[in-house]
Amino acid sequence: MTTTTQAAVVEEPGASFVVQDVLLDDVRPGEVLVRMVGAGLCHTDLGVRAGGIPFALPGVLGHEGAGIVVEVGAGVTRVRPGDKALLSFTSCGSCPNCRAGHPAYCATWVPDNLITGTRRDGTRTVSRGGAPLGGHFFGQSSFAAHAVVDERSIVKVDDEAPLEYLAPLGCGVQTGFGTVWNVLAPAPGSTIAVFGVGAVGLAAVMAANLLPLSGVIAVDRLPGRLDLAKDLGATHVVNGETEDVAAAVLAATGGRGVDHAIDTTAVPAVLRAAIDALAVRGTCAVVGAPPAGTEASFDVQDLLPGKRIVGVTLGDGDPESLLPQLVELHRRGRLPIERLVRHYRLDELDQAAADMHHGATVKPVVRFSDV
Repeated sequence: MTTTTQAAVVEEPGASFVVQDVLLDDVRPGEVLVRMVGAGLCHTDLGVRAGGIPFALPGVLGHEGAGIVVEVGAGVTRVRPGDKALLSFTSCGSCPNCRAGHPAYCATWVPDNLITGTRRDGTRTVSRGGAPLGGHFFGQSSFAAHAVVDERSIVKVDDEAPLEYLAPLGCGVQTGFGTVWNVLAPAPGSTIAVFGVGAVGLAAVMAANLLPLSGVIAVDRLPGRLDLAKDLGATHVVNGETEDVAAAVLAATGGRGVDHAIDTTAVPAVLRAAIDALAVRGTCAVVGAPPAGTEASFDVQDLLPGKRIVGVTLGDGDPESLLPQLVELHRRGRLPIERLVRHYRLDELDQAAADMHHGATVKPVVRFSDV
């Protein structure tokens, strides 16, 4: 049956999040109705709201959902009513990349997760006053008290899992952690520098701290985030506002540069600094997503000593296998993501965005018990 619920709607690029009553479509085969407990706010949501990432507005965003399964459609086997679940991106499950365990590079990833705001058949999952809204964002649109979710987006977790803290695993934490473990896979004794230690960067720092590396360097402009990075495992911190980043990285690595770098900032000048910081045969992972058409420069000759630049989506992770591992690491106290989280109500999303922009909050999470 259709469900009336509350959602934070964005009317047009640049508009605020406004909580309104919306109507969810019936659950179809392969879909799940979820009652939200928590939903993280990510820079991708804000990129859509600002108009830098195309999506069908007016619409409902949110792609780091966590909640309780209410109803399942025909053919659903991953979850059943009453299960706790984390939500992540959706994928087709049948293209070569999905079959090879790389669903973040699904052949239909962009239309299925972004842009259209519809199911694959063009139908909408959410409407308002009889008019369709953009939904199905990352297969979920979780800035709502309830959401119709693709089964490919949902991962069952233990009944004891604290969903109001684990919600960011679906995107931000998965991205930073997976970039270190799945893509860069640093060898023992190697070094890594993380440029930008917001939620994604701090997840990368935590992932690196679980490996036998000789150096983990955090670079940012905000002293509070650098202090937190040090608490979470960074061996060196560099304030890009007051220090010469290149000189500091060289000093921290005995003059050779880093074996691995991650740029989470989507700022071309910072990406250039990350590439320049690489040692011979070093790899820079590009994680930050600027508006389409953004270009960055680098010295081509500087790549000839075996340096590599690789783009990464969502840590090249398969949520069904990666998220349970992250939940277990959190349970054992080895992935303290609660250190990043501050809770907000659904009607406080604009304030949450401002707090994240100014550095007052690392990872805002809507807690729906407060709606």
